[in-house]
Amino acid sequence: MSAEAHALTAPEYIGHHLRHLQNQVEPQAIMDWSYINYDSVFWSIVMGLIGVFLLWQAARKATSGVPGRFQAAVEVLVEMVDTQAKGIVHNAESRKAVAPVALTVFVWIFFMNAMDLLPVDLLPRLWEEYYKVAGHDPHHAYMRVVPTADLSITLGMSISVLLICLYYNMKIKGVGGWIKELFTAPFHAHSVVGTIALAPANFFLNLVEFGAKTISHGMRLWGNMYAGELVFMLIALLGAAGLSSLGGVGLWLTHIVAGSAWAIFHIMIITLQAFIFMMLTLVYIGQAHEGH
Repeated sequence: MSAEAHALTAPEYIGHHLRHLQNQVEPQAIMDWSYINYDSVFWSIVMGLIGVFLLWQAARKATSGVPGRFQAAVEVLVEMVDTQAKGIVHNAESRKAVAPVALTVFVWIFFMNAMDLLPVDLLPRLWEEYYKVAGHDPHHAYMRVVPTADLSITLGMSISVLLICLYYNMKIKGVGGWIKELFTAPFHAHSVVGTIALAPANFFLNLVEFGAKTISHGMRLWGNMYAGELVFMLIALLGAAGLSSLGGVGLWLTHIVAGSAWAIFHIMIITLQAFIFMMLTLVYIGQAHEGH
């Protein structure tokens, strides 16, 4: 958790930790899609593979007798997701695909969020050591390990949910029926003239609805995880200040206590954020099955 070995000022230390390993050297501009955050992509794939592997292991070793702890935990999780899916998505045929999607979303986001529980400097320090061995400048060894603290990852997931919603809108209502709904809801007119007059407003409001749901879906997860990441960095700076100052043992001990307390509390946050993202996924897909 300590920032001592970086020999950086507090703003420099936080700024270094907030930089991504990217395909370009220059700092990333907000909403510049020409940049690729290699670290976020790598760790999101790794966490996804771990989640798939654990679920596969649970399915492969499942027994009809008394389940072990791991199987019992997975069964509780699957039952919880299935119960939520039944209460929100009333189409039984759709649930065969939607429930596994919701389960995957929960497990994947939980593991990505859980990367925040690792000591702040652990993986970045290992990456810096690799840079030194490779003969590169360690000050350019950027590495962020919490994929959900990257807005491009969370928006990518929310856009994927949007695409699923568009698919079910067209599947359930038909392409023609869905397009008709875009121009006739939520303000319904009882005449042809009224329908034509209200069509632009209806279409605009539907676009706003789809956009607002998608952006808020991704930004809610990102905002919470980004804030949690910053808190861990500030706690690390507290420990570094204690080690670098005379008589700073109290600060260092405070850093240990604060870091442990925040990590324990953060377990609830990472679980809750995964659950909220999963529930909103189910809600938005459920809405795609219903008309205005």
